[in-house]
Amino acid sequence: MSRFLKTCLAAALFAGVQVMAATPAPAVAEHANEAEAQEMVKKAVALIKSAGTEVAYKTFTEHPGGAFKDRDLYVYVYNFEGDCLAQGANAKMVGKNFYELKDVDGKELLKDQVAMVKTKGSGWYGPYRFNNPVSNKIETKRVFCTRGAGDTIVCAGVYSGQ
Repeated sequence: MSRFLKTCLAAALFAGVQVMAATPAPAVAEHANEAEAQEMVKKAVALIKSAGTEVAYKTFTEHPGGAFKDRDLYVYVYNFEGDCLAQGANAKMVGKNFYELKDVDGKELLKDQVAMVKTKGSGWYGPYRFNNPVSNKIETKRVFCTRGAGDTIVCAGVYSGQ
């Protein structure tokens, strides 16, 4: 290969690397999407099955190393009576009963989510309006819920930003 051709190739390669380095990485969406919520619930159920409820619930609540927490996406687990077993947005909720919890507009939340899982096994619930822990604003939310260990529901939801 001629010296001229080698020089041209090296210059082209250098220019390409400079363009790639100057190109910003794709922006991460502010809000999680439905596919990400469903995938997180699937991974949560897999952890419950492989590690047991005690380890899994602690992981969902404390999310060490960012586990089961991504932007405004987190896992929560309740039993069919409404007792909070794990809560990725607010650990202070664990151990309390929220069966009668309603959104800011009076829409049933947990009671209806439990009924949906009892009837269908899994699915999307919502929309309803709930506090987004990242923005600290009331936003429209939908959650994907499925049956967990025993009589429990495992859910993760998406906020619309509105």
